[in-house]
Amino acid sequence: MGFALLQAVSVGFAFIAFVVVIILVASILFSAIKVVKEYERGVIFRLGRVQGGPKGPGLFLLWPLVDNMVKIDLRTVTMDVPPQDVITRDNVPARVNAVVYFRVTDPNRSVIEVENHVLATSQISQTTLRSVLGQKDLDDLLTNREAINEELQSIIDEQTDPWGVKVSVVEVKDVEIPSQMQRAMARQAESERERRAKIIAAEGEYQASERLRQAADRLESPTALQLRLFQTMGEIAVNQNSTIILPVPIDLFKPFLESQNGSYGEGVRAAREEEEAERLYEEAVGDVSPETSTEGEQVPDQVRSRTEPT
Repeated sequence: MGFALLQAVSVGFAFIAFVVVIILVASILFSAIKVVKEYERGVIFRLGRVQGGPKGPGLFLLWPLVDNMVKIDLRTVTMDVPPQDVITRDNVPARVNAVVYFRVTDPNRSVIEVENHVLATSQISQTTLRSVLGQKDLDDLLTNREAINEELQSIIDEQTDPWGVKVSVVEVKDVEIPSQMQRAMARQAESERERRAKIIAAEGEYQASERLRQAADRLESPTALQLRLFQTMGEIAVNQNSTIILPVPIDLFKPFLESQNGSYGEGVRAAREEEEAERLYEEAVGDVSPETSTEGEQVPDQVRSRTEPT
């Protein structure tokens, strides 16, 4: 009876060992089967050595416990660069963030040359963003975005090319400046707008004066002036008002104006002649006194009566 029990126990152990071996073989075979998707490539290491170029897409069977596969995603990665505090060349503090688009072009180098190509690309993007923007003025940073983006893209792509990473686009998303600088820029923009408005208004006045001068030259004739007067009356008559305008030609008043000017001129001439006569009389009398002669003698009454004016 003891022998039968021992035999049963040995059979149980043998069955358990067989099951364990089956599970182990299945797990090894399962780990040896690799599936690479369309947007992925696999880099195979056999005993630590790279086996040819990247593999995929499709199904691959690796040597158990010998081969190892590292999958690399070939899709374009969109990575946000954290905000960086920079000081521009004209000593203006700013806070800038950006976005970087890159993808892996050589899976073997992205695995062999760098430990983590995503982290490495992020760090090199941050340092390049600070160094490049620190060499630019604030006006260039706000206006020449395209040139700055191209410069950043070329620098970052040159540094990531040995890693098998291609940087396609770098875009500066936002530039934050202090509130005092924003108010100063707003005042500058307002002053610039006012300057343009004044220049445009002055140009309009100049053109209007030129047109008015040309219109005056054309309205120099009485007929044209009369037609213009009729047109003005028509424009006024459009509105409902009680104003009545009676145009009277200036030629009707010319005779009256000339007669008034002539009578006024004769009166002025008479007054001037009278003043001239008085002046001549005073000069004729001179220093002769009405009571004495030039020798100090008494002047007779007859002489005095002759010298006195009538």
